[in-house]
Amino acid sequence: MNPEQSVDCGATKSSCSTPEERQVNMGAPRRTPSASFKGVYSSFKSPAGVSPCAKVTPEEDVNDLKRRLEELDAEIAPLLTEGYRLEELEQHIDLLHEYNDIKDIGQTLLGRIAALRGTTTRELYGHFGLELND
Repeated sequence: MNPEQSVDCGATKSSCSTPEERQVNMGAPRRTPSASFKGVYSSFKSPAGVSPCAKVTPEEDVNDLKRRLEELDAEIAPLLTEGYRLEELEQHIDLLHEYNDIKDIGQTLLGRIAALRGTTTRELYGHFGLELND
């Protein structure tokens, strides 16, 4: 609409103006409903941060690690008595990590194929002869 043209809408100027004109009249739109929210302008506080009452001393941390080491040793001891070797257990864990990495890649590929075909990964499982618990 040209500035020379006038529109008579039978109302006040504010109800007849364009959004741009209202924005100029009202000022820039506000991002927050009220500036009285002090938390909006405060510095970021991570939810993973440690509260002052939960601080652990180095001695407590060492004791917790020693306790955890004893728990793991207690879990390993029965396996060793059954004839498993520590190297064999470590190799088994490494193979499980490799399997999980390969499975994650397969899941990603199935997800991308499903997106391209406009279907779900569940439907693709049947198409490729896979079980849902695979």
